[in-house]
Amino acid sequence: MKPGAGHAAAAPVSSAAGVLALLEEEDDTLKLVALQQLDRSVHDFWFQISGSIANIEALHEDEEFTHRELAALVASKVFYHLDDLDDALTYALGAGSLFDVAETSDYVQTILARCLDTYISSRVRAAEEGREDNDGIDPRLTAVVERLFDRCLADGQAEQAVGIALETRRLDRLESAIAGSSDPVRTLTYALDVTQRLVISRSFRDRVMRLVVAHYEKVPQPDNAAICRCLTFLGDVDEVAAVLVRLLKGSDDDALLAYQIGFDLVEAELQAFISQVREKLKASAPTQAPAAPAAAAAEDVQMEEGAEEAAPLLAPEAADTDATPAVVDPLAQKFNRFDSIVSGDVPIELERQFLASRNASDLQILKNIKAGIEPRNSVCHGATVFANAVAHAGTGVDTFLRENLDWLAKSTNWAKFSATAGLGVIHRGALTKSKALVGPYLPSAPGGSSPSPYSEGGALYALGLMHINHGHDVRQLLLESLRGTQQEVVQHGACLGLGISGLGSEDAEAFEDVKNVLYMDSAVAGEGAGLALGLLFAGTGTDRAAEMLAYAHDTQHEKIIRGLALGLAVISYGREDEAETMIESMTRDQDPIIRYGGMFTIGLAYRGSANNGAIQKLLHFAVSDVSNDVRRAAVMNLGFVLAAAPEQCPRIVALLAESYNPHARYGAAMAVGIAAAGTGLRDAVALLEPMLRDSVDFVQQGALVAMSLVMMEQHESRQKALRDRISSLHGNRGAETMARMGAIMAAGILDAGGRNATIGMRSNSGTFRRTSVIGMALFVQYWYWHPMSYTISLALAPTALIGVDSTLAAPKDFTARCDCKPSVFAYPAAVPTEDKKSKEKMPTAVLSTTARFKARAAKKATAKDKKGGAGGSTAGGAGSSKGGEAMDTDEAASPKEGENAAGEGETTAAETTKAAKEPEPTTFILENPARVVPQQRRFVAFTTTENRWHPVRPTPSGFVVLKNSTPDEPVEYLFQEEKKPAAAAPVATGDAATQPGGAAADVGDEPPPPEPFEYVPS
Repeated sequence: MKPGAGHAAAAPVSSAAGVLALLEEEDDTLKLVALQQLDRSVHDFWFQISGSIANIEALHEDEEFTHRELAALVASKVFYHLDDLDDALTYALGAGSLFDVAETSDYVQTILARCLDTYISSRVRAAEEGREDNDGIDPRLTAVVERLFDRCLADGQAEQAVGIALETRRLDRLESAIAGSSDPVRTLTYALDVTQRLVISRSFRDRVMRLVVAHYEKVPQPDNAAICRCLTFLGDVDEVAAVLVRLLKGSDDDALLAYQIGFDLVEAELQAFISQVREKLKASAPTQAPAAPAAAAAEDVQMEEGAEEAAPLLAPEAADTDATPAVVDPLAQKFNRFDSIVSGDVPIELERQFLASRNASDLQILKNIKAGIEPRNSVCHGATVFANAVAHAGTGVDTFLRENLDWLAKSTNWAKFSATAGLGVIHRGALTKSKALVGPYLPSAPGGSSPSPYSEGGALYALGLMHINHGHDVRQLLLESLRGTQQEVVQHGACLGLGISGLGSEDAEAFEDVKNVLYMDSAVAGEGAGLALGLLFAGTGTDRAAEMLAYAHDTQHEKIIRGLALGLAVISYGREDEAETMIESMTRDQDPIIRYGGMFTIGLAYRGSANNGAIQKLLHFAVSDVSNDVRRAAVMNLGFVLAAAPEQCPRIVALLAESYNPHARYGAAMAVGIAAAGTGLRDAVALLEPMLRDSVDFVQQGALVAMSLVMMEQHESRQKALRDRISSLHGNRGAETMARMGAIMAAGILDAGGRNATIGMRSNSGTFRRTSVIGMALFVQYWYWHPMSYTISLALAPTALIGVDSTLAAPKDFTARCDCKPSVFAYPAAVPTEDKKSKEKMPTAVLSTTARFKARAAKKATAKDKKGGAGGSTAGGAGSSKGGEAMDTDEAASPKEGENAAGEGETTAAETTKAAKEPEPTTFILENPARVVPQQRRFVAFTTTENRWHPVRPTPSGFVVLKNSTPDEPVEYLFQEEKKPAAAAPVATGDAATQPGGAAADVGDEPPPPEPFEYVPS
């Protein structure tokens, strides 16, 4: 027998009792053998070993025992099986190098996860307490984490190392992960993306951004767009301006990249930051930029009020026809073009042209809604005006208003204010024509009648809605209107207009004027003033907030308190932990209105952060506050905090959606609508569907509005159930008014922007759009103040892919490819109009007895005709007797005029059947500008091989700057319609049929608004 053969045939070990007995021996060698065998069999006999765990622990604690680490490893594995992870981790740390972090067993992975969680919590606590580095943290814990870092880098898992470094707040390890990566640019891009989405601490996030910028600058070909993105987040004006100046002074390709960065800056909507960048660029631009040719004003449009519109903003430069043309400095031209981008002129005009040219709204829906509303139902009347405004937001199409001027004239008082403000939503972005469009409603209208204060205040509000974030052209008019009136309605509209048009501008002069209105202590004007103060200094966390809070405690007007409370929330936008002092003072206040504002302060300060502390606070107030308003606001603001993780929101608010309290249910519905807006998230839809038939009317209203937000730009099949529910409610006079109002509002939101816009709280780069988030926060205030519903236009973003070349014009032959079937993202089918044939006499039922009688009469007539020599036959014939026992219909025998005998319907059906049999293509071409909904972006690709236009940065939506690969060939551009003077608003005549404009109006020719109206009750 060979040595060892007997051992090979030995029976498997079935008990650890014999090995455990060796632990009682005095000889350390025997103890070592016992521990080695226990380590190999612990996963099978842990239940036996657990009885001797004290002996194993004693061996680990014996400093004279030379194999203490092995004893600790065995003890750790036993505690792991006993589900005592804390002790398991403690002994695993005591095992030192014997604990192999590279092992893939469940034990090692569980202990590593526990180790990381413990280390992360220790690091976060140390950072909050101001302790440096690893002070107070178990060095053995740090050693395991270090080994884990080394293993990631050795395995080439740089992205995993970046994630661990960010979670543990180890900048040194983040730097080593970037430096040790095989693809540093990819690792930096990943680090930047994760930092923006997942890092909660604002101070640590800023430090990471600085580190990322430093490493971006070290790579051979730095990503200047990403660098500017980081610097913009950090608010570093000087560095952003330096990068842009370097690009603009570089090659033509560098200038194209600068233009793309300019569009990104506009999309970030940081007005004060952009203004400072513009000032820096002006200082670095050529000292004296020559005047641009008359026909080449695309890059620097400066319109004089009331003058004829200049050359097309989007048209390319044309040859100057002057005999002595001015010499254009190419460098100055680049700076001018860039300034026209960041000033907002080019992007706003491009978006306006897109919305106008691609408008696909369905007027028949609005006509059906109007037909089903009682004449004196003011709530549904106002909701219909709102639905029209939102459905045509930015398109400039006011056909519905012009066709129903008599019906619109029923608006009185604040309804008239809202209707006038709706013009600002419809004509959003018409910066050069805004004063002409609302001129008839202002007191200075030439030849016009003096408007009521409600239409004047609404017109000032409309100016703000037209000039969102870009109010420099109307600022003086709004200030003069605010200073020159004592009418609180006009002051209210002027304050809202100033706040919206100057959102985040930090305009100190306007702030003081608005504050003077606030101190007049007028309830209506004061509410608008409180909101405007917050809007002007949005996201700044200014010290003036303390003064606003003090006045909120002093005044007795609830409207002023609410306006100031919301203004404070807007000021705290994005401040996160820096807003904690304000949050604490507001949420602990005795006034429920200030606590209500405190909920919005939490939501806006921590928007999109998914911060656990913020979520816990909101949930606490949602179930404990004595005020229903505060509870509703607390639940609602969960939507803002979870905006970056919409899939989590339905799960978190699921129980609140079933609460006995209807205010909590309403808040849950709106939270899901805000977080999942435009996503079509199935969990959100499943949560909202039962609430559409809630027993409480305002819960139904909230569910309808929230569902419309979620279902924006979804496929027609997914919208069908909601549209059917809307159709069944808006004309149902037996339904509750609040539910009908929600249905009508939902109809408008579903078709927002001519079915070409969605709620865009996040930009294409993933950052949150401040204006959009604040717009949603203001929109939900329609609960108290219906005119606030129009602020939803601030949150709308066109879902467009718009390509522009170096002249900032849109080339017609730029295309992209969408790798899916055209029907997947097609517009919904139009609602069928009422068929005129239905008004004619319907086919009458013919009983079987009548059919037999007619058959017998026909036979007699035929026989008589044969006797008389006539050879014809009547239309009845024997065919009428076929199936005489069944009920027939009396159909017309001859076709109507304009129809063929076979019937056009048969031909159409045949063609439809034939078309249906043809397979639908799996790809289709997107023409510039193209509608690209968020879910469609992953299917978009650029055909650069067969396309003369190459994107500087191939983003699937938004603005794309293009490089022309064949610059010598002629280019045909879009939106070069002949310019006409801005149309003045019509003088009141009372004759709706004679008003200009309508659906057939040219897209580029802005129709005038409907006439001013005064309603005299009969």
